[in-house]
Amino acid sequence: MDKSTVALEADRIIDSLGGTGEVARIFDVDPAAVSQWRRNGIPRARLHTLRLTQPEVFSDVAQHAEQTAKREAV
Repeated sequence: MDKSTVALEADRIIDSLGGTGEVARIFDVDPAAVSQWRRNGIPRARLHTLRLTQPEVFSDVAQHAEQTAKREAV
């Protein structure tokens, strides 16, 4: 997965969770840290925590990626 794909996935996940401020609150970190996750990807340990605590977000992201791939294939 290239860096732009990682950033797009991070954006979708963060937005699905309520945005930068809400994700910062969930992890008790500064919103600036979450903004960096949008550019660099969500750190692996944080992503793992989100997969365990918010599995519905990942099914939504997977569906969106699947729909995008289908449109691009046409």
